[in-house]
Amino acid sequence: MKKSLIALAFGTFGLGIAEFAMMGILGSVADGLQISITQAGHLISAYALGVCVGAPALLWVRHYPLKRILLLLAAIILGGNLFAAVAPNYWTLLAARFVSGFPHGAYFGVASIVAQRLSGPGKGAQAVSLMMAGMTIATVVGVPLGTVLSTGISWRLTFLLVACWGLVALLGIRIWIPRLDSLPDTGFKGQFRFLKSPAPWLIFGGTLLGEGGVYCWYSYIDPLLTQVSGFPASSLTWLMMVAGLGMVAGNLLGGRLADRFRAGMVAAMVQSCMVFTLLLIFFFSPIPWFSVVLMVVGTAGLFGVGSPLQYLIIRFSKGGGEMLGAASIQIAFNVGNAVAAWLGGLALHAGYDYRYPALVGIPLALTGAVLLFILHYRYERKL
Repeated sequence: MKKSLIALAFGTFGLGIAEFAMMGILGSVADGLQISITQAGHLISAYALGVCVGAPALLWVRHYPLKRILLLLAAIILGGNLFAAVAPNYWTLLAARFVSGFPHGAYFGVASIVAQRLSGPGKGAQAVSLMMAGMTIATVVGVPLGTVLSTGISWRLTFLLVACWGLVALLGIRIWIPRLDSLPDTGFKGQFRFLKSPAPWLIFGGTLLGEGGVYCWYSYIDPLLTQVSGFPASSLTWLMMVAGLGMVAGNLLGGRLADRFRAGMVAAMVQSCMVFTLLLIFFFSPIPWFSVVLMVVGTAGLFGVGSPLQYLIIRFSKGGGEMLGAASIQIAFNVGNAVAAWLGGLALHAGYDYRYPALVGIPLALTGAVLLFILHYRYERKL
């Protein structure tokens, strides 16, 4: 693997810990700041809001060289999480989480463009998947480490871990990423011109609904495994690591297949498989070993569509909108996650058990697959 792609993956590794570790340390943060779990949950929302605001903020630095933008974003990762580590109270931590989320979508957007520029011929999607691999590896290594630090010593060390890794990413980008010219500046309005075509909207819709459908199930994976599949709570750490391995495998396989075949078709087929996977989860999750197999398939599919769509949006936003398009994928992903958790929760509030969020996700996943098939047959084949 090129060192430049490793440097890009360093950044997504840190962002992966920053985003996903919060779920595992909510209790520690709530106890440490003497707030309720509900209030602590707002720290997750603050990060997601930062993601949504940070992506379009790229428009104001669009004329900067790409390497300089990456260095700026890595510095914000470092600063935002250092701010969180020393936050004296709930409100400053809330602000710090917003700042920490600010570079998330923007980093993925710019890093996707850089990865494609640095890739060999016909390996653009694989390069994007290698860049994104940092986030999936974070779910296997970084998130459990952050949780251990939080429960064993202090939740502040989890944020300090991300800040330190932000420094590693900054140095890696500074040393290993070559100087790259900025994208052609088509003006402020020119950044939005690609949105006149239905194709980007199909990608955003396929991401939001397709990934959201899977997240209806994955948002409640912990209680599903313990209360339906029958695993003891003590086994959740290794189960989440197994789920993370599924993410790693799905991400890398999705990138490889997207370079060999059409990226849109690969994403549509993976999303179609998720419809059947969710149906199987609903019926067979009470069988422990089968539940684990389905969990791995589900997490592989969750990230298997990421790199193909991240690669494809850049192709459909050429002519000035590449940076905004690539970053907006992360907005769609985070909005889909938020909507999915809410919809899955409706089934639980209605009195149904933890299998039913998967059932709720099926129509979302199916609609996402349909949108991606339309994308392929009506637009991708004309590229």
